[in-house]
Amino acid sequence: MNYSTQMDAAKKGIVTKEIEIVAKKEKMKVEELMELISEGKVVIPANKNHKSLDPEGIGQGLRTKINVNLGISKDCNDVQKEIEKAKIAVKMKSEAIMDLSCYGKTQEFRQELVSISPAMIGTVPMYDAVGFYEKELSNISAKELLNVIERHAKDGVDFMTIHAGINQETAKVFKRNPRLTNIVSRGGALMFAWMNLNNKENPFYEYFDDILDICEKYDVTISLGDALRPGSIADSTDASQIKELMVLGELTKRAWERNVQVMIEGPGHMALNEIQANMLLEKKLCHGAPFYVLGPVVTDIAPGYDHITGAIGGAIAASTGADFLCYVTPAEHLRLPDLEDMKEGIIATKIAAHAADIAKGIKGARDWDNKMSEARQKLDWDTMFDLAIDSEKARIYRADSNPEDEKTCTMCGKMCAIRNTNKVLDNKNINILREDD
Repeated sequence: MNYSTQMDAAKKGIVTKEIEIVAKKEKMKVEELMELISEGKVVIPANKNHKSLDPEGIGQGLRTKINVNLGISKDCNDVQKEIEKAKIAVKMKSEAIMDLSCYGKTQEFRQELVSISPAMIGTVPMYDAVGFYEKELSNISAKELLNVIERHAKDGVDFMTIHAGINQETAKVFKRNPRLTNIVSRGGALMFAWMNLNNKENPFYEYFDDILDICEKYDVTISLGDALRPGSIADSTDASQIKELMVLGELTKRAWERNVQVMIEGPGHMALNEIQANMLLEKKLCHGAPFYVLGPVVTDIAPGYDHITGAIGGAIAASTGADFLCYVTPAEHLRLPDLEDMKEGIIATKIAAHAADIAKGIKGARDWDNKMSEARQKLDWDTMFDLAIDSEKARIYRADSNPEDEKTCTMCGKMCAIRNTNKVLDNKNINILREDD
């Protein structure tokens, strides 16, 4: 039997190689996974032209996945640095990489990224349009914007952020309801500007069926962009955000009718006490589609530490319904992240995702922690290092401060609770002040 997309295959009862791989990774029965895919509650972003892909699933009942952003800008136009970041992101087991390049001719970079990456690749075509055509935004036609989407699809991109929810009606709601930080989505602001400069409907909304044609042809997952995501905790869960979410829910149903897979993008900046309600709103209004969130960043006062504010929000979001976390780095709001920023962002987000998986009861999530606890009980440092989420850093810290008793650390030395309890249970003297016998 033929199929057009992973969703189409699942509806027809066809077990694709991608479905088979994901089911094995998630310790899930193939039949259960296929039902979730057919209902739109799980997606497997897997462009037919991405030959190096090691597929992953995103959605209900699966491990929380993380995404790493990278890409060139006019001020930081070093392609090889971004390729190096991509290789490190893969080494650190990030499941997805988004190319957010917004300067110059980006196709060569994008194609190299697709060719070398087993991680799924995402892009934001709206960012690429100005450089692609070398035209001012207002002079780019609706057809030209759609052509950029097709170019990215041909290049093998697995998912694309499409800002289709900020239509003329949504824009009116935004204008009637003033915000502290207005529009902070780069793609959302570009589309809002295009609509106002040309006095026309958002082409991604008006020609959504044409976009579905492209996505069905290449099996590109649409990541419906949150153009009106809150950029401050003052703006979260406001009329603009919820109005756009309602439009995204309508577009989701239209995509599913064409067997096109969909994710929904979400906030943003948001106070802790609003996160759980927002996860519920998305799942209700968007019919259980996987939720992809940036952070959420839970306070606005920590530039330089937003990998922490984002990880706090991400852990709560993923434990209460989010399926996919976009990493936040210490450089958020300040600059293009460098390699060290990226590493810190990945680790913080992986911690958030894993903590959420424990809370959600994902199969096997606690096994990792239990193995670490067993190694700690045995004071088996090598195993602890091997199990650590950042083994390199753990080894450096250990080597930097040597204890008198090599089984302990320099925090407690021979007063180590585990050392002493183990000795007592083995009927041995703990010998804190003298050498062991």
